Amino acid sequence: MRIAIVAPPWVPVPPPAYGGAEAVLDTLARGLRRAGHAVVLYATGDSTCPVERAWTYEQALGVGVGGMAAELRHVIAAYDLVREADIVHDHTVVGPVYAGRFPELAMVTTNHGPFDAELAAVYGVVTGRVPLIAISHHQASTAGAVPVAGVIHHGVDLDRFPFGRGDGGYALFLGRMTPEKGVHTAVEVARAAGVPLRIAAKMREEAEQAYFAERVKPLLGGEVEYLGEVGNDDKLDLLSGALCLLNPIAWPEPFGMVMVEALACGTPVVATPRGAAPEIVDQGVTGLLAPDTAGLAAAVARVGGLDRHACRRSVQERFSMARLAEDHVALYEQVLARRAVQLQPSAA
Repeated sequence: MRIAIVAPPWVPVPPPAYGGAEAVLDTLARGLRRAGHAVVLYATGDSTCPVERAWTYEQALGVGVGGMAAELRHVIAAYDLVREADIVHDHTVVGPVYAGRFPELAMVTTNHGPFDAELAAVYGVVTGRVPLIAISHHQASTAGAVPVAGVIHHGVDLDRFPFGRGDGGYALFLGRMTPEKGVHTAVEVARAAGVPLRIAAKMREEAEQAYFAERVKPLLGGEVEYLGEVGNDDKLDLLSGALCLLNPIAWPEPFGMVMVEALACGTPVVATPRGAAPEIVDQGVTGLLAPDTAGLAAAVARVGGLDRHACRRSVQERFSMARLAEDHVALYEQVLARRAVQLQPSAA
């Protein structure tokens, strides 16, 4: 099968540092190629995913830079290239709308964000033509009237994640510097548990910087340290050495890739039971879920007793690159089979 993947133009694939969706697209593209499929990735010129690639922009634009016009320019050029594919998997927002110009193309799209009013309105229009993939059952449950063709959890290439002993003695927060990610709560939890905390967080946007200055920076000091945004090698070192990933999310996160990355390193997860967290963390086996600061602090005190090998096995069994590719191929085949039936000439 020849599969075209259209990535957004904001971040390279894979991302050099923070970038959840782009990391997934890299894993998906490599997994599909490893499974014997021909893959072309339309991303940005600084992408390094080792499959056939094409691009409009030499460099990733940065999230939201150039707005809808920049994404549309990227999409227009992409669709000029990918028309020979058996199926197009578009991960942009405007692409599935623009694809109405090409009724001959078999397509799917993935929603990587929440079904808020804006995205729900867009997907509600396009899903009659472009089947929609959700990334968790919780996310799918919030789609309302928008039809979901399937739920496919993210996956990782386990070979790229070292197994860690967790001997660093610290809890780790890894993510974005935003209130919905709960950085300030992570500090409160770590202090209540008497455990050192390392914070590795993206902080590029004005809102992220303001949140840090107002809510997080005053809490730093002693055993609580902000490391900045880290690259992949440093991320893996931090995850491998952490006693646990502390992920006190304060919003219904559609997936939560960082939790799977932690488990891949053998690091259990302590998190709030929001969004997809209960689909990723096996309570009492690969982590502990608790709804408030006191419960999370108690969980951090207990988490050292969990089996780190069980954490890694859960990724091998449920969140692997092979499973990610297999699930997508199965859905692609369903879409192509339905399309073949629809295109059959009517009986006279």
